[in-house]
Amino acid sequence: MTTATTVASPAAAYPNYLDCLADADEQGAVALATGLLGAGVPAERVLLDLVAPAQAEVGERWARNEWGVAEEHVATHISERVVAAIAGYADDHPTGDRIVVACMDGEWHALPARLVAEVLRLRGWQVTFLGASVPAAHLVSYLHRHDAYAVALACALPMRLPHAHRMIEACQRLDVPVVVGGRGFGADGRWARRLGVAWAPDGPAAADLLADERALRAGSPADLAHLADDEYAGLVGRRGELIDSALADLAQRVPATRDYSPAQLDSTVSDLGYILDFLSAALYVDDGSLFTEFVDWLVAVLGSRGVPAAAVGTTLRHYARALHDFPRAAGYLQEGWRGLPAVGPSTSPPTA
Repeated sequence: MTTATTVASPAAAYPNYLDCLADADEQGAVALATGLLGAGVPAERVLLDLVAPAQAEVGERWARNEWGVAEEHVATHISERVVAAIAGYADDHPTGDRIVVACMDGEWHALPARLVAEVLRLRGWQVTFLGASVPAAHLVSYLHRHDAYAVALACALPMRLPHAHRMIEACQRLDVPVVVGGRGFGADGRWARRLGVAWAPDGPAAADLLADERALRAGSPADLAHLADDEYAGLVGRRGELIDSALADLAQRVPATRDYSPAQLDSTVSDLGYILDFLSAALYVDDGSLFTEFVDWLVAVLGSRGVPAAAVGTTLRHYARALHDFPRAAGYLQEGWRGLPAVGPSTSPPTA
């Protein structure tokens, strides 16, 4: 068990806090956080300068294959307990209007949204936190039964953007303003702007935006005229067929996949589906960088697990051939393929 020591700043506590997460030391992690509060560090700073960056590091360690899923889950659980301890220690009694905070349907990374919810509560808002993976229909039902000044929606994965847009539209039809956040909308919020919704990079920015109703409602309409080409709908409709054909192509071109265990096969099918889901999201917002950034991330994650970039390239080439009549999708696939390690402009493009 990690020994908690008294420190005067989140930066000083950070290494020990990470050790607590690595050692599954919930008591030590809580003691570090509450010790900072006792030393006079504002609760908001403990949330944003200790818990938030530590959780980002947890994700990086998983991506680098230094931690498995179990370690990531334990660390996340501990940080959730720390957030609860901070909230209990602060013991504020908000008197502002009600803000409903929720994660997109299918989005299970709830801790970042919980951090935003607690920051808003500390800033005086009454907050209802609906948690992870909230279906649009359930959110609408809740808003019908309970008055809300605004809704704050979180999305960590860009592939959820089409779902996000449906939730945003559902709130707007009820005349409830929406602010969104999370890496799923782009580091600079560019995909939020494409969907016609206000974006905040963090909890304090969200609180400032919510305090300015004029700015909150000043967003431009969604810019999605490109969906008229039906590429997005067509790709979604062919998802299952494309995964099956890509799996068969891998078995032919990469014989080692034929000997995969059931767990390895499930992971492969999931990755084949993720490629299509991110490609679909890129089509939805008409931005190929969404897809190419995902390909770069996927290659790094799979590389840390011993899967060569060539395997990803094989799948991108297969999908490009299968989608030759989808010009935007084929173009994004070619760009993703060209960015792979050891792939350059002198080699044959995926559609060749």
